[in-house]
Amino acid sequence: MATSTLVSYTENLNKYLKLEQRGSIMVEYVWIDAEGGVRSKSRPAEAAAAAACNALVQYSYVLPTTTLAPQPPLPGYPLREGFGASRVRAESVKYHTLKDKEYKPEDLPVWNFDGSSTGQAPGDNSDVYLKPCAVFPDPFRGSPNILVLAECWNADGTPNKFNYRHECAKLMEAHKDLEPWFGLEQEYTLLDMSDRPYGWPTNGFPAPQGPYYCGVGTGKVVCRDIVEAHYKACLYSGIKISGTNAEVMPGQWEFQVGPCDGIEMGDHLWMARFLLHRVSEEFGAKVSVHPKPIPGDWNGAGLHSNFSTKPMRVEGGMEKIEAAIKKLEGRHKEHIAVYGEDNAQRLTGRHETGSIDQFSYGVANRGASIRIPRECAAQGYGYFEDRRPASNADPYRITGIMMETCFGAVSE
Repeated sequence: MATSTLVSYTENLNKYLKLEQRGSIMVEYVWIDAEGGVRSKSRPAEAAAAAACNALVQYSYVLPTTTLAPQPPLPGYPLREGFGASRVRAESVKYHTLKDKEYKPEDLPVWNFDGSSTGQAPGDNSDVYLKPCAVFPDPFRGSPNILVLAECWNADGTPNKFNYRHECAKLMEAHKDLEPWFGLEQEYTLLDMSDRPYGWPTNGFPAPQGPYYCGVGTGKVVCRDIVEAHYKACLYSGIKISGTNAEVMPGQWEFQVGPCDGIEMGDHLWMARFLLHRVSEEFGAKVSVHPKPIPGDWNGAGLHSNFSTKPMRVEGGMEKIEAAIKKLEGRHKEHIAVYGEDNAQRLTGRHETGSIDQFSYGVANRGASIRIPRECAAQGYGYFEDRRPASNADPYRITGIMMETCFGAVSE
């Protein structure tokens, strides 16, 4: 898109974004589809704040068929002459109630969508319900508008097949006394419209890996504008983003989310993924979370998962860390099964990965399945990093199976 066209488009959009919303907020419902992607749709919402000011609205509005009854004054709101003034006052209070409210998932209605169009339901029974589970400020539309992460539920009251959050939340609740902390490192690749990584020659390859990791300068990094915009959007939305950097392969980046407590990890990472796709959409870029976007002598993309519990984070915690790693070794295949699609292309034992067929661990070893940071080994407590998950893995499945393996399944 030409620069002048882009500027004109932005100016036109801003003209509408500045318009008053007259007492409504815009709520973007976000959910995870059958392919591990994000979907969303929007609706206005007055109902969330209606209960708080319903009495006021009823008190201030008088709609007789022939005559207007006199209005008594409301405490704190002096009544001006005339029915119209009373109505305006009620609308003003309603607007500020909506604007200033801190929304919770239970404040928002359950919605639905056509699951047959997202691979989540058959056509003859296509309604899938969206149950709000986490609320974030909307960085695209601004205050008071919100983003709502929602779980998918079937019409019979059971969680949808692709709703991995439900089981994860039960595990986190069952083991909450352990105070599990997670920090996930999301690697991704930015592609142009022809699915070529940005910064790569049209016919050929860039120079070998080396100068790109945490690189600075032309010829070393590309699309920093997208990365910066995403970073700021996450901060605005209250996402616990904890860093970002250029990665080993040119056109590849990483952001980190955490530490997060329990189910919060999956909620924040999924919303951060949604924000990345939305920001990249505005810049005309595609986001790939394929674990091996370019075959050959190039690094793949992972979702390195850092984990600890309260007993691991205190004196003597290394004993707890080693016990957890031993349990992870015994369920290597079960973990690989939920650690992302096409992960065999990445876990080859090369390019800072362990082999998909073997479990290994070591101190400061980025070629192992599990890495114990050197400072944690030296002080005898801290956390460990599971380097096996692919960049396209579901964080609910990662964190859920780690809790299940280390501390036991939840009985029905």
